[in-house]
Amino acid sequence: MPLAGKAMLLTSMDIDPSDEAEFNRWYDREHLEERVAIDGFLEARRYIAHKGNPKYLCLYSTATFDVLDSPAYRTKLANPTDWSTKTMARFKNMIRAVGRITISRGQGRGAALGVIRVRPSAGGEDKLRATLRERLDPEKSDGIISMHLIESDAALSKPIAGDPSIPNPGAGDWFVLIDGTHVNAISAAIAARFTGPAAFESAARISSGIYDLMWDLAKSDIPLS
Repeated sequence: MPLAGKAMLLTSMDIDPSDEAEFNRWYDREHLEERVAIDGFLEARRYIAHKGNPKYLCLYSTATFDVLDSPAYRTKLANPTDWSTKTMARFKNMIRAVGRITISRGQGRGAALGVIRVRPSAGGEDKLRATLRERLDPEKSDGIISMHLIESDAALSKPIAGDPSIPNPGAGDWFVLIDGTHVNAISAAIAARFTGPAAFESAARISSGIYDLMWDLAKSDIPLS
């Protein structure tokens, strides 16, 4: 199974150009390591948009889904560093999805990533999952390494800051992830399998994007304290 663990936290956001250097410094020098060090977190990957919005994307894999609602993770959320508080306040167009990895096919991870956000129709989840299980086959496309489905948990998928009473119709959206060797392979796979009125018969396609890998961090990369 190419994705480590059973669950994933997906975050994506924009940042003003004037704050971008500090934002990247925070991610690279504090935040990724802080999150991966939490019990149950296994790895994290940072991306920047080749074509898509928001501009920045991060994927965190966890051993189980429960890790993403665990006391260890909740404690970190409730006690951010000063640098985190300052930086997170500058996020724009924030997406935060907490989900289960329900399909993961292929081997390895690619230098480019396709992300398709879909909203299942009420009662259409089983049909959509069955359809995607057939389409998420990396063997059928050159340059595609692995393909995955993340099914968000609506109760946990919401920005950390903000009014929790505000409706969030996209909290239960699903995310198709396509790992490939280059952006052209991702573009071809999206066009062939996930474009057109018949691509998602029991769901609405909300958005899609293609991202370049910036860097990744595994638990084994962190020095033992």
